[in-house]
Amino acid sequence: QVQLVESGGGLVQAGGSLRLSCAASGGILTINAMGWYRQAPGQQRELVATISSGNSADYADSVKGRFTISRDDAKNTVYLQMNSLKPEDTAVYYCNVRGQKTVPFRRPFISWGQGTQVTVSS
Repeated sequence: QVQLVESGGGLVQAGGSLRLSCAASGGILTINAMGWYRQAPGQQRELVATISSGNSADYADSVKGRFTISRDDAKNTVYLQMNSLKPEDTAVYYCNVRGQKTVPFRRPFISWGQGTQVTVSS
């Protein structure tokens, strides 16, 4: 079973920075897209950023120019560098990984992290 372990959330003042990490493990053959989503209280989960296997990145308009997504395929890890944080960035952040498993061979999978809280104070 593919497992994702997130880290790096916390409390930061507006204008500050945080770096989130998400490491995937457990019977992974290949990883295709990796991404970060967030969900604020009373809101639907929304896409923050995604990165393809070819390192092509896409961002929500609200985070463009402030957040950077990256991946380390040797470590099966995706990162989200968040700069110039705003109070409206406060949410639980979830990583998402899509790929293929080793057993059954090439079985597709989609896995979610447990979520990490990011709180930005004004």
